[in-house]
Amino acid sequence: MDIREAIYGRRSVREYTTLPVDEATVRELIDAAQQAPSAMNQQPWRFTVIQDPAVLDELSRNAKAHMLATMPEGPHAAQFRSQLADDNYHIFYGAPLLIVISANMQAPWIVEDCAMAAQNLMLAAYAVGLGSCWIGFAKGYLNTPEGKQLASLPQEWVPVAPIIAGVPRAPAAAKLRNAPDIRWLR
Repeated sequence: MDIREAIYGRRSVREYTTLPVDEATVRELIDAAQQAPSAMNQQPWRFTVIQDPAVLDELSRNAKAHMLATMPEGPHAAQFRSQLADDNYHIFYGAPLLIVISANMQAPWIVEDCAMAAQNLMLAAYAVGLGSCWIGFAKGYLNTPEGKQLASLPQEWVPVAPIIAGVPRAPAAAKLRNAPDIRWLR
C-alpha cells in the first residue's frame, strides 16, 4: 500500500470484532509511530499497551464519569452528556487494544510530537488491515492520578493520544471533506 492510499483510506473505526491484535503487530505499529518527527529530536513518546478487557471496561466507566463531572459547556456538550450517560456506551467501542501515547517530559511541543506519532500509528494500522480511532474522551481521566494508576502509567508521564485498534466489523464509510480554506501570499 502506498502512502496516498493509506492517507485517503484510513478512517476512524468505531465497531470492532473481538479478535486480539498479536504482539508482533502491536510492535510494528509502535515502530511506525516512533518514526515520526519530534521537536529537537526529543522523541518524548512512550507507549502503554492495554489489552485486558476488564481494565478497558473500568477505564471506560471511569473516563465517562470524569468527563461528565468536568465537561465545560460548548456546542456539543448536550450530545456528549447524553452519550456519556448511556450505560451501554463504551468509549473504546469494544476494541481489543488501547495504545496510550504519552510524553515522558513537560516540554512545549509534546502534544504535537505525540500527535504525529499517533498519526503514523493509525496509518500503519490501516496498512495492515486494522481499524483505529483516537479516543479523546479518555484523555482527561488518563491525566488524573487515578487514571494513571489504573492504566499503569508513571505519574510523571503526560498521556496525549489514547488510540484504539483492532479488526473492524465492517469497512468505515468515507466522509466528504470540506474544501480547504487556502490563503496564498505571493
